[in-house]
Amino acid sequence: MSYIEPAPIIHSKDPLASMMKRFHVAAEHLQLDEEIYNVLKSPAKKIIVSLPISMDDGSIRVFEGYRVIHSNILGPSKGGLRFDLRVNLNEVTALAAWMTWKCAVVDIPYGGAKGGVCCDPKKMSFSEMERLTRAYTQAMHDVFGPDKDIPAPDVGTGPEHMAWLMDEYSRARGMTINSVVTGKPIILGGSLGRIEATGRGVMISTLSLLTKFKVNPFGATIAVQGFGNVGSWAAYLLKERGCKVLAISDIAGGYYNKKGIDVGKAITYRNENNGSLQNFKGADKISNKELLSLKVDVLIPAAMEDSITEENASDISAKFIVEGANGPTSYKADDILLKNQIVAVPDILANAGGVIVSYFEWVQNRMGFKWTKSRVNRRADIIIKQGFNSVYSISKKYNVSLRIAAYISAIDKVSRTYKYRDGSFTFQKKNAKNS
Repeated sequence: MSYIEPAPIIHSKDPLASMMKRFHVAAEHLQLDEEIYNVLKSPAKKIIVSLPISMDDGSIRVFEGYRVIHSNILGPSKGGLRFDLRVNLNEVTALAAWMTWKCAVVDIPYGGAKGGVCCDPKKMSFSEMERLTRAYTQAMHDVFGPDKDIPAPDVGTGPEHMAWLMDEYSRARGMTINSVVTGKPIILGGSLGRIEATGRGVMISTLSLLTKFKVNPFGATIAVQGFGNVGSWAAYLLKERGCKVLAISDIAGGYYNKKGIDVGKAITYRNENNGSLQNFKGADKISNKELLSLKVDVLIPAAMEDSITEENASDISAKFIVEGANGPTSYKADDILLKNQIVAVPDILANAGGVIVSYFEWVQNRMGFKWTKSRVNRRADIIIKQGFNSVYSISKKYNVSLRIAAYISAIDKVSRTYKYRDGSFTFQKKNAKNS
């Protein structure tokens, strides 16, 4: 490797810095040259927009929206749209890069992107959310496109937001274009299996990991931090396959039952309690901090970024971590987990089920043909298993963690594609022939 700039300084709870540090380590293993290093570390495009929205009380509020296109080397960029008070350009930039690596590691022909609006969806009415989504789409209508950039749901958004986005984009184009967005309602071209896809991918990753390390999944103990769509589906599907879910949690706190939690009952309670586990009676109340330190076989962090940091990594007693959330582990925590011999399946592999089925949705839209749920699940499961086996083999080849192996796999794929598209691969071959 001719030259790579020094690794970035890591600040606590900085997802972009954590991503860049891991990128740097993987690039060194690959001996990436300076040109490609600089191309891959830098987002292709950052868009910031101001969105004046008429609120229900007649006032006008201005929201700030973002869309970061990290890469379109492998294909059109792909990434979620989140509505959350914590949304900022640094976070969106990190998430866009993670999407690039996530698509590459499971061999999906997409680049990475991410979008967000800084707002509090819990304090907005349904109609205010619709106006905000449509305004965001209007501001991004030249960015989006089925062959350019394809959004999807994320934190604070769901199928109805994607329906508004598709409709607004289609109006601007004068025709129905349902392939511009994924995660839509089924009736508008959404895919069967999409809702549970990310949690299902976490389940498949967990079972692949347990099998590889010769741990019997039947009776294996699980703790799940975060009981939203990803965490609840992962917990439910793992319980279906014989695992024992001892603990779950959401923003209100954690719940522990040494005999195992009835996950179906917990999901029903949450759905009937405005999306909260508050006062759930099927387990004893514990804190989120206590949940992270439980002695279980598998810990699944499925909440937000930087749940596991250098401050609490030493408290973790689980044998394995399977990351359901994006960026739940900070870079500084990695060495602590390695030192304690805790094996972690990284987010860019473990939670790739969502983007895999999003890709399937896009393919179905382009074909004008719907697949059965069993076909979607079967194909997604195969891709996750292949991705896990490939990353595991790379980790052995380079003697690195599964996380760094996943980055090596992804960066190698994107860098080789860049060489072909840029022409430098052909140029190098010619030079080698002549010399």
